[in-house]
Amino acid sequence: MSHMSNPSSPSESRKAKAARRAGEFPPAPEPLAIPVFDSHTHLDLTVQEGGSFTSFAPEAGDPVQALIDAAAKAGVDRLVQVGVDVDSSRWGADAAEKYGSVLAAVALHPNEAPRLSDLDEALREIEALAARPRVRGIGETGMDTFRTGDEGRVAQEESFRAHIAIAKRHGKALIIHDREAHDDVLRILDSEGAPDTVVLHCFSGDAVFAAECVRRGFYLSFAGTVTFANAANLREAAALTPPEQMMVETDAPYLTPVPYRGRPNASYLIPITVRALAAARGVEVDELCATISATGERVFGSW
Repeated sequence: MSHMSNPSSPSESRKAKAARRAGEFPPAPEPLAIPVFDSHTHLDLTVQEGGSFTSFAPEAGDPVQALIDAAAKAGVDRLVQVGVDVDSSRWGADAAEKYGSVLAAVALHPNEAPRLSDLDEALREIEALAARPRVRGIGETGMDTFRTGDEGRVAQEESFRAHIAIAKRHGKALIIHDREAHDDVLRILDSEGAPDTVVLHCFSGDAVFAAECVRRGFYLSFAGTVTFANAANLREAAALTPPEQMMVETDAPYLTPVPYRGRPNASYLIPITVRALAAARGVEVDELCATISATGERVFGSW
């Protein structure tokens, strides 16, 4: 879909106007004074599903550069582009070499693994991409019992275990997708032995699960879901997570924070989520931004 639209006409109905706006990128928030990074975004999908985005950077003919520029203007100066299959992982690895503010993570999404006719071959391709120097993470991988039924669980677990091994062989962060699978994720990590650096992407657990992940030394990355009215459990989890183990993400183009939930997401909206996290923790925004920024360098290395 395109973010571009014609100005509303006097005859446009309220319903039609609402439908049109639902496909538009939200306005830019107040920039952060201390820059942070977006620990998990999908630039390729943001361009495909959200449009070219050039209204925020009309001088940039490159839609990916336009997204990067808009983020930088909002105080989001570094991004981690995350793959979900072989093609998107290859795209991300190439993008990280092209754009200096982008690093890449590569993997087969847990809901992708059961669909593959040759999982082993796909994993070999992911392993080859993992060796590239600007690929700093293996993800998103993990377990998802919400979208994958019992028939796909064996392949999903096999894929997750293989990605854990790849992360350890290459000394790179493991980025976990965990949807309604907290116990399975911990069981498999315990069985295989967790890599040195583990990130729970779009953390979705409660305070009890957060405390267990913190105890294990994992990093918890919070998305726009922490701003949702029904997400008191996430705000409680954020409140007890040490700032040194906290990161922030968009998962763009998905999970757009309130008050723009339902519209396309992009990295320039990170300030909304950071401010919600600071409020949940009762700390200054600048202080939290400085800590999160330093955590990014520790987890992914320098950009």
